[in-house]
Amino acid sequence: MLTRTQTLNSQNAKSLTQIEAHVLSSNEPKFEVPTWKHVYDMLLRLANKIRNDNLQPDVIVGVSRGGWVPARLLSDFLENPNLANARVEYYKGINETEKSPRLTQFLSTDVRGKTVLVVDEVADRGESLKLAKEHASEQGARNVKTATIYCKPWSKFKPDYYGEETGRWIVFPWEIKETIKLICKTHKTDLSVAQAELAELSKSGVSKRLISHFLKEFSDFKHAKPS
Repeated sequence: MLTRTQTLNSQNAKSLTQIEAHVLSSNEPKFEVPTWKHVYDMLLRLANKIRNDNLQPDVIVGVSRGGWVPARLLSDFLENPNLANARVEYYKGINETEKSPRLTQFLSTDVRGKTVLVVDEVADRGESLKLAKEHASEQGARNVKTATIYCKPWSKFKPDYYGEETGRWIVFPWEIKETIKLICKTHKTDLSVAQAELAELSKSGVSKRLISHFLKEFSDFKHAKPS
């Protein structure tokens, strides 16, 4: 997904910036586009790790919106139907962030005295996941663990469980249209830049057919095509 920024002490800020800049300036593909099968397999492995640690959460919390899908799958794999929701908002657009995450919806269930597993799709800087964990603790949870599908190498907050690490911009199967729309919105004054971004997206695994399908819905980009 997108880069997040927050004020750190000067030494840590310099270190994180160097790591992030190195990863993002490399010649590797810009996007990480996992398939549904790959996401499923990663979450199966996460469920196995959780069971091997003898962690038995009373409640699985999906951080809205990205955490809903992985939380539902972990609910299935761990045979735990007790799902809840909390909403943390951070991103504004492509490469645009607010300075800190905001809790905009409290936990949807009572977690007092319970073991809670907080689930999100990715730990980027980690502040939103950390905020959700702290919120569960403040609501009286006895034990709170965290899990994500991906973790960025520069994340200050490491989940207790995560599938893989990547420095690329992650595009999950459930946010392809949203990503294409953001690209078009961000580069609406420069069609060539938008087409280059869409070409990168296609090269990373999103089908040209699917990109073309969604572009038809955006009036300013009806004639744009991934190279």
